[in-house]
Amino acid sequence: MDERMLRAMVAAGAIKNIDIIASGARFHVEARTPNGPITAETLKGKVKTWVTLDAAARWVRALGVGGARVNLTHWQPGQRELSV
Repeated sequence: MDERMLRAMVAAGAIKNIDIIASGARFHVEARTPNGPITAETLKGKVKTWVTLDAAARWVRALGVGGARVNLTHWQPGQRELSV
């Protein structure tokens, strides 16, 4: 789901929890709704990712959410990405 829709859902109170999840050397955001988790996407439909935790946290804060859980289980800060 893109940023515009996530903002609308936060404003409507449909999103209760936000998770910032590490995967490799990047972070992505999942929003928990009553119907299940929704992953933040770009306008092109790809998973929106950040290189740093603080960038992801600033984005979540800009959505209007004051708190988020951080999952660092699969965080590998030194991992290189595959170029596609």
